[in-house]
Amino acid sequence: MKRLIYLLVCATFFLATASLELYAQGNTEKKEFKISGKVLDKDSGEPVPYATAMLKEDGTDATVAGGVADDAGEFFFNVKSAGRYKVELSYVGYDPVTREDIVVGPNTPNVFLGNLIIGESSVALQEVTVQGQRSLIEEKVDRTIYNAENDKTTIGGDASDVLRRVPMLTVDLDGNVSMRGSSNILVLIDNKQSAIVANNIADALKQIPAEEIKSVEVITSPSAKYDAEGTGGVINIVTKKNKLQGASLNINTSAGIRGSNLGLNAALKKGKMGFSLGGFGRAGYNILGSFENEQTLLSADRPATRILQAADTRNNMMFGRYNFGWDYEINKYNFMTTSVSFGLRNMRMNQDELTTETYVEDMLVSELLRDVTTDNLSNSLDVSYNYTRTFEKKGKEFSVSGLYSRSDRTNDFVNSLYNDSFDQIVSRLKNDNSNLNEEFTVQVDYVSPMGSGDNQILEYGAKNILRKAVSDFAYFRAEGPNAEFEEIDDVNLSNQFTYDQNVTAGYLSYTLGFLEHYTLKTGLRYEYTNIEADFRSSELPAEIPSYGTLVPNMNFGRKLGNGNMLKAAYNRRIQRPSLNFLNPNIEAANPQQITQGNPVLDPELTDNYELSYSTFINGTSLNFTSYLRNTTGSIQPVRTVQDDDIIFTTYENIGNERAYGLGVFSNINVSGKISLNGSIDTYYAQLDNGLEDPQYAAQNEGFVVSGRLFGNYTLPNNWQLQAFSFYRGRRVQLQGSAGGFGIYSLSINKQFAEKRGSIGFGAENFFTTEFRIRNELITPTIMQQSVTGMRNMNFKINFSYRIGKLSVDGGRRKKRGVTNEDLKEGDGGGAGGAMMNGPN
Repeated sequence: MKRLIYLLVCATFFLATASLELYAQGNTEKKEFKISGKVLDKDSGEPVPYATAMLKEDGTDATVAGGVADDAGEFFFNVKSAGRYKVELSYVGYDPVTREDIVVGPNTPNVFLGNLIIGESSVALQEVTVQGQRSLIEEKVDRTIYNAENDKTTIGGDASDVLRRVPMLTVDLDGNVSMRGSSNILVLIDNKQSAIVANNIADALKQIPAEEIKSVEVITSPSAKYDAEGTGGVINIVTKKNKLQGASLNINTSAGIRGSNLGLNAALKKGKMGFSLGGFGRAGYNILGSFENEQTLLSADRPATRILQAADTRNNMMFGRYNFGWDYEINKYNFMTTSVSFGLRNMRMNQDELTTETYVEDMLVSELLRDVTTDNLSNSLDVSYNYTRTFEKKGKEFSVSGLYSRSDRTNDFVNSLYNDSFDQIVSRLKNDNSNLNEEFTVQVDYVSPMGSGDNQILEYGAKNILRKAVSDFAYFRAEGPNAEFEEIDDVNLSNQFTYDQNVTAGYLSYTLGFLEHYTLKTGLRYEYTNIEADFRSSELPAEIPSYGTLVPNMNFGRKLGNGNMLKAAYNRRIQRPSLNFLNPNIEAANPQQITQGNPVLDPELTDNYELSYSTFINGTSLNFTSYLRNTTGSIQPVRTVQDDDIIFTTYENIGNERAYGLGVFSNINVSGKISLNGSIDTYYAQLDNGLEDPQYAAQNEGFVVSGRLFGNYTLPNNWQLQAFSFYRGRRVQLQGSAGGFGIYSLSINKQFAEKRGSIGFGAENFFTTEFRIRNELITPTIMQQSVTGMRNMNFKINFSYRIGKLSVDGGRRKKRGVTNEDLKEGDGGGAGGAMMNGPN
């Protein structure tokens, strides 16, 4: 593990150092010449994003540089030598275009080719050869985009495997996601949030196969258009959508020693109407591990008590997501779409021979043996509708969206206690907990360019979310191995909790481009939240006042020479607690450590400040980002010792958090066949719960470092090799720390049948039999050390095949949808052109 950390740090340091050296060399050389242009569609006049551009010497056809245009169709080359060049443009489904006789020199240092028009080809999709490859990482003025479809190491995995590759994000082995150290983030799927995402992000990510993901967008400073939730920012997972004419069927499958998956995706597009039907399922098995825990309880009036626990763990799981979509282009200016999506997540977890030994003054006073079985089962349903009206004026748009989302979750456990000889069950304790998350959302948005140009944009809209969360819980006890379970008559253990929330919001956002290279995007959003909470038993009141929140934001961008960019941002965010924190059900699968939510929690408020700089140097991109995050009313765990030496955890709004961070990311295109990228994310955390009582007061601080390294090598005859490694360092918490861990993978695949099919082999963590993550908890009365082991070594075979002939649909209409951005989970402006550099 230490070697892995060392290699990651050294590799990323090398990338950053090499980039800076290239920059220094570039500054000592003569002035560069610039060739730029913009690619437009012949029929629609719209930009053609990600068209391939190649720069060649006129007359010799020697390739000087190559790359892709940005999402506005803009591209440019920096070349060192004066001379005569030509530019070749190509894109899937379009006839190639060549612009010749381009001369650069001292008298023409900057040549703008203007709008270059390419027309749709009648050739079928599988007969088109695509030249060049879209970059794995793209930097935009308001977001970072990870193009997951170019990463073959994730085949056979899920969305959490993809997010581990994304800069600024970390994902632990349980699938919990954090952005720059904050787990309070919003995760959207195609710009929409489903109820299961609101309930548990880690669960939702396991339902999405990696093969279904096209890209991941990381938005660290969301505008007023986005909901005010998510202190860390917004993550938008963009899935693959069919934009083609014809019919197709895609088959994806993977089989390995830890899990297998099967996916089918069918599409039919005829004229103005399109249909899609897809299903992806994943089974996990043979997932083995271990658990060790040592806790020392301190008290002034009695000797210290030491409790040791250990168990073997084994898990089985089944995940799936199935969807049906329909869209219809009514006419040139009116478009509507609807979709139905169903997801499931079933996980069965076992702790075998959970041994609990209790020592007082180093003398063993009791020894207990248990088996624990936990069923975590859920399904979700999302139904969405969107109508979009565009206008003759470019960029003007009106849309109405609706979303109904429902998630049912069952989280039950049975705890069996054995006798001293461990051959007979003495008693059993069962907890049934059914949860329901239900949402209905209506949203209206209007976008209007102002003036005669395109440098001013006004956006405004309104939104209403009706949300209901229900937790129905009960405890049962059975004495003896064959006795029937009887419900425990205690309102703290058996009850029903209902939580109704109504959020009404309005926003106004204004974007201004000025002085040619400057962009300012500012906005204001107001949200009013009304909450009603109720227990079936009136003995447990839950009175929660309504509140309003005003949320400002500002994004500023400055384009510099050679495609460099400087960005500054400020925003305020609000984070409402999710059902994980509110749920009053007592979670006691491990009887020595029990947890209960707090139904009367208030939201958190966070102020975010960010400054970043991006540069391109001889085919290498380099990004530096610094930030400050200050959170008040932070939801933090409060731990106390109850009778029988039980650690009881609940949550309160008593914390203050500050994080000072710096991230460095570098992407190097060594040649057309080799690319490398790596990053280091580090921040200094300060946490304080603000309490004065020495029994409960807590504060902590320290550095947290994470890093990743990715490499891609294109081999002859349609072979491709990819490698990935990631490490998350020890994470500072209010009362201790969470241990670090690392993962790595290697994959190779071969395309065949004119690239309609591919077959490959992947290996994960092949040098490590078991990861061991060490966590620490320290309070004035509790000292706890725990170790979780997980055997993650995996070997898998991947296969995919596409049936059907498709041709490109000339129209590319932007689809809108609902985004709900609002629950805390447990533990703009224009973009510059893509840059292509020539040789020295």
